[in-house]
Amino acid sequence: MLNQVYPLLSYLNYWLKKEDKYSLQSPLLFNTYQGLNHFIHSRKEEDLEIEAFRKSLLTTDDIIEVSDYGAGSKRVNTTLRKVADITKFSTSSRKFAQLYQYFCTLTPADTVLELGTCMGITSRYLSKVTKGNLYSFEGSEEIARVATPSQGYDNLSLQIGVLKDTLPYTLSNLTQVDFALVDATHTYEGTLHYFEQILAKTHPKSIIAIGDIHWSAEMEKAWEEIKRKREVRLTLDFFECGIVFLNYPGEKSEYILDF
Repeated sequence: MLNQVYPLLSYLNYWLKKEDKYSLQSPLLFNTYQGLNHFIHSRKEEDLEIEAFRKSLLTTDDIIEVSDYGAGSKRVNTTLRKVADITKFSTSSRKFAQLYQYFCTLTPADTVLELGTCMGITSRYLSKVTKGNLYSFEGSEEIARVATPSQGYDNLSLQIGVLKDTLPYTLSNLTQVDFALVDATHTYEGTLHYFEQILAKTHPKSIIAIGDIHWSAEMEKAWEEIKRKREVRLTLDFFECGIVFLNYPGEKSEYILDF
């Protein structure tokens, strides 16, 4: 019961603390926030085929066998799951998929990682703004089968298998990581472990997004520890995710922003 109520209590706390664009003192941060809103507005007619794909998943009757190596789902935490339910409860909305796109575009976007492919919706959005290669990691073979595009998205490569094995192997073959979305396992240990592995491959212009930072007490604890890390200069809390900057000219800062 507590797992179901926890996000509601967290959202109330977020709602009481969140700031709008007019309260931001830093010109750089204000412009970044304005840029996010402009980016989403300018792409109203973009990537609509991805939403058509989402709709097709929401209306299918297919049931698949899911291998889950993380904290599981609060809504559909069984081995056999409806594709429609996974899509409904476990994928990012168009709004947040575009948010990830935007912050990806603030980096060189040559090497991009997504931990937690799920149905491949956010993967498709990120692929559209990735200039080089996008590596998306998924533990469940059946989910990966559904998520894999039949055509297009040539820069998207799915890494299928247990993340503790696939991520170190992939990182060992990469020089650096420009943008990463950590949206897998949803555990304290896993989130911190994968964040630290990615951090070792970053550079000052890299940005890391952490999904579901208020999903549970574990995830909030992980988010608090990430914010305290020496390398982290600025964090933005959008409730459903947190954005981590490694290069910020002002003092180490954290903001809770309306979105």
